[in-house]
Amino acid sequence: MKQFTKRDESFICENCGREVPKLGYTSRDHCPYCLCSKHVDITPGDRENSCRGILRPKQVVIDNKKGYVIIYKCDKCGEMHRNKAAEDDDNDLLIKLTCGDGWPIG
Repeated sequence: MKQFTKRDESFICENCGREVPKLGYTSRDHCPYCLCSKHVDITPGDRENSCRGILRPKQVVIDNKKGYVIIYKCDKCGEMHRNKAAEDDDNDLLIKLTCGDGWPIG
């Protein structure tokens, strides 16, 4: 099994168009403003997935060890994906998604 590849890169979010800065303490995986991600990895950081669809947050669950965990669904291929929330994520969106209201933007 492949190992995690650290890639802490800034990018422009394809969903909301905002500039997303590097995270600084681990790899940046998603936009902290709208919580969307891009389906680019097979193994975290490898950039080997050809799908390139937008991963939209569908739900947030609370993990006793990891804290908020965002559940994504790719709008292109339908694959589900999970990722730990980042320290600078929009807390209002995270809380709304824990209530099962669905993705609130777009």
